[in-house]
Formats: sequence, structure tokens, C-alpha cells
Amino acid sequence: MNTNSTLSLIVMKPETDYKNINRQSWNDRVDSHLQSEFYDVEGFLKGQTSLKEIELPLLGDVNGKSILHLQCHFGQDTLSLQRMGAKCTGIDLSDKAIVLARELNEQLGLDAEFVACDVYDTSNHIHGKFDIVYTSYGTIGWLPDINRWAEVIAHFLKPGGKLVFVEFHPVVWMFNDDFTKVKYPYHNADPIVEQESGTYADREADISPKYVSWNHGLGEVVTALLKAGLKVEAFQEYNYSPYNCFANTVEFESGKFRIRHLGDKIPMVYSVVVVRR
Repeated sequence: MNTNSTLSLIVMKPETDYKNINRQSWNDRVDSHLQSEFYDVEGFLKGQTSLKEIELPLLGDVNGKSILHLQCHFGQDTLSLQRMGAKCTGIDLSDKAIVLARELNEQLGLDAEFVACDVYDTSNHIHGKFDIVYTSYGTIGWLPDINRWAEVIAHFLKPGGKLVFVEFHPVVWMFNDDFTKVKYPYHNADPIVEQESGTYADREADISPKYVSWNHGLGEVVTALLKAGLKVEAFQEYNYSPYNCFANTVEFESGKFRIRHLGDKIPMVYSVVVVRR
């Protein structure tokens, strides 16, 4: 989730530099996120699920299903799915987040697996196929090549297996941080290089993580999934966010947030379910 940031120039080197920059960025956030009300780790350890009402019906009954969770951060969704009876594997670029995920897994007495790796490199760390690949909310913006992302998903899905993907709408990323003007084009192919003050989970946190991200339009995402041989079964757009992670928001219903001065005028989230033939 690349929200509420202050612009700063980063000198980019070869492609691998964005991974190093973003790994450090997410490592820097872990301690603040662990202590934040946003993630409510105390409530989570007492039994609260981190999954939202958008993705739960898309996932369906996961009891007995194998699930690969891409870009899992410190694993709350992974562990929520494990609690529901799934056998889960979570991967994330942040090695510090994965250490915390393993600690939470042990505290809860669960047997989920967590691996620190880049999405594109997942097949070098994890073997086998899965009933479900799951990824959600602020994930693909960290990836420059959506075709490679879709190929990873296709590689890991069993025949008949499905991807459940829920993401912030690309229209959201067109705006500046306070949503007062359009800052980026919808079809933005260039990397966006920024530095944050605080973090979306705690805007007062004493950290200033740098990061590199990309905007990906709906057509780009759906086309990549189709090119990877996957069949789109469902697509939906939502005019709210289940997370209060943006500036100038209002909670118009419990657990549903919109930009105060935009209301329901823009889509904020979309979901895609695809199946491997």
C-alpha cells in the first residue's frame, strides 16, 4: 500500500535495485505496523480474522485447500486462512516481515509455511501446485512486469485451481496523496520513485521509507492473466475501501471508507477471480 508519501528522488541503478529499495522499505515498516491499531495484532492473536468481506465470498470454503499467498507482509491473512482449515504458504520480499510471520504462526500453534523471496523468484523456493493463489490490497504496484506475475500464478495453480485477487483500483493511484488533483496518468509505464513520512498504518511513525512502484491499469492486468492461459470467471469494482489507509477519508458504513470529498464518484477496489483450465 503506497499511500500518504512525500516525493523524493532516488537514483535508480539496474533492475535489482528496486527490489533492494523496496525490501528495505518494508523492513523499515514492520515494527510500526506490529504496534499499530491498523493491524491490531493483539485482537488478531485473540481470534479476529484479518480477511475482509470482499475477499471472503470469493475465497469460499477453504477447508482442506492448499493456498499460496503472494506478498503476504507478516502473514495475518495467511494465518487467517490457516485458521479456516487451509494449508497455507506465504511469501514476501521483506525478510523481517517473514520472521514476524513465523513468530505469529508459532504463537498461534499453526503450521503455515513462510518464505522470504521475490514474487518472480517464487518457483526457486517453493515447489508443488496449489488449489488457490491469493494476493490482495497494495501488491502489484511493487512489480514492474505484470506478465511475469501472471506467469507465476499460472505456474502454481493446479488444473481447476483459482486465483483470488483483490487490489486497490488504478484510478486511486492517479491522484496525489490528499486526492485534490490528478497527478499520474492512468496508463503510467514509468517507475514512481517516492519517499514516505510515516506509514499508512501509522502516519506519525518515526520512519521515512523510500520505495519504487508502478501503476497497472485493469486492461494490463486482465490481459496478462489471459495470456498466461487463465480464464476470468469474475470481475468486480467497488466504490469504497475496506481499509482506512488513505488521506481525507470518511467511514460511511462500518468498515467501509471513501475519500471525503469524492464520495462514491471513483472506484477504490477491484477483484478478479481466474481459473486455470
